[in-house]
Amino acid sequence: MNEKKHFGTSKDGFEISEYILDNGLIEAHFLDYGCIIKNVFVAGKDGKKRDVVLGYDDLKSYEENDGYLGAFVGRVANRIKNAEFTLDGVKYRLFANDGKNCLHGGKKGFDKKFFESKIEGDSITFTTCSFDGEEGFPGGLSIEVKYTLRGSALDIEYKAVATADTPVSFTNHSYFNLSDEDTALNHVLSVNSDFITPVNDTLIPTGELLSVSDTPFDFRKPQKVGLYIDYPHKQLKIAGGYDHNFVLKNYGSYEKVATLYAEDTGISMDVFTDNFGMQVYSGNFLNGTVGKNGRIHGKRAAICLETQGFPNAVNQVTFPSIIVKAGKTYSKRTTYAFSVQ
Repeated sequence: MNEKKHFGTSKDGFEISEYILDNGLIEAHFLDYGCIIKNVFVAGKDGKKRDVVLGYDDLKSYEENDGYLGAFVGRVANRIKNAEFTLDGVKYRLFANDGKNCLHGGKKGFDKKFFESKIEGDSITFTTCSFDGEEGFPGGLSIEVKYTLRGSALDIEYKAVATADTPVSFTNHSYFNLSDEDTALNHVLSVNSDFITPVNDTLIPTGELLSVSDTPFDFRKPQKVGLYIDYPHKQLKIAGGYDHNFVLKNYGSYEKVATLYAEDTGISMDVFTDNFGMQVYSGNFLNGTVGKNGRIHGKRAAICLETQGFPNAVNQVTFPSIIVKAGKTYSKRTTYAFSVQ
């Protein structure tokens, strides 16, 4: 079943629509504002369908609140140090929207853009263009984001073509809570990663790799998100919990990299990607905004598993490059596959 309905009028004057894809196993709602994933309904072990992502009931809340709930993020996800980088001998200045740093694309990232849309079967494709110099980035960018329901999985395919060499790193910023609880602290998480990229006090990676062995970041064996989240580890103190890039062991191949599980509902979610990193963010900065059906988005109400290029990679030569050459295609894929245990 596919459905389209009016969601609101944006501050820019665009008529924003909500699109519903439902294949009987998973029902997902999307907006052509920010390519937002507004709802994802999946059944638990009791057969009851639950909405497992945070979001809002109205457009104004998406426009006025930070947090990037469910949004498509770019041109470069995560942080760029001092909101600047040098490429081919030219220094580019970006908008600093996170202290001195640029976060998730700048003042008006892709999470605030209107997208054209097209539904085909169990897929919806969103397209837009980013102009040369937008938010300070070089080169124009033609962008395509395709969401597809495949069985009980939500598949995301990103593509972009640049007119000039430019950094590109996309992600989706959905906040997941698979349980009936108010926080995600009892969720069990596993991540196929031996290292994180540790950060300084402004959450910029230092350029080092930190082994997860004997640290609260060792999710190679499943453990509850809240087990060590308040442990007196320097990296946890800096971020107020988990807000770190995990170095994935897939080495750029499309593989399962993580699993999130809620025991009370029995809902499990496997994450597949061909990206090099994944930001595990425990919702430390959620500040009590009111979401869908009056739900309070309190601190640690949900967890983000954001597949990505490494943060600040454009300024770290030891990190995998996120530069897309002129005329070349950026292509990445992420899948959230749901099941009941």
